[in-house]
Amino acid sequence: MRQKNGLDAADIRILSAVQQHGQLSKTQLAEMVNLSPTPCWERLTRLKAAGFIRGFHAEIALERIVDFTQVIVTVSLTHHRKPDFDRFETHIRQIDEITRCIATGGGMDYVMTVFVPSLAVFQNLMEDLLAAEIGIDRYVTYIATRQVKAGHPNLVRLAARAGR
Repeated sequence: MRQKNGLDAADIRILSAVQQHGQLSKTQLAEMVNLSPTPCWERLTRLKAAGFIRGFHAEIALERIVDFTQVIVTVSLTHHRKPDFDRFETHIRQIDEITRCIATGGGMDYVMTVFVPSLAVFQNLMEDLLAAEIGIDRYVTYIATRQVKAGHPNLVRLAARAGR
């Protein structure tokens, strides 16, 4: 069965394997997705070239390296016009401590994940955001106490269900 953008089941298995394991040798990847090495590698090369793979990353045990505070922040903007969203998003993209920011529908406009060395640094960051006049009406902070689950969507299952 073909998926969105012409992907087939073998393509999905390749994407799932690299999502779960990162960079793999040609032989390892071929074994995981049940294809011969050369066609498998050609597919991987095509998937990379087509932009289906944005990059390869390592999952670092941050807690073993440095003390940090993780804060989840919901943000609502004062106005809801495209220039207001653009101004906010442009500013947020420039702040290293904000590692994730998603736009949402409903009661809040954005949910951000922030990593800082302390709550004092977080407070300074929020004061700087408010002083930047990027349209923040209100925000609510949630201090993360421990990570319960982190991961990526199960690509094979998601694609199979989407194809129904």
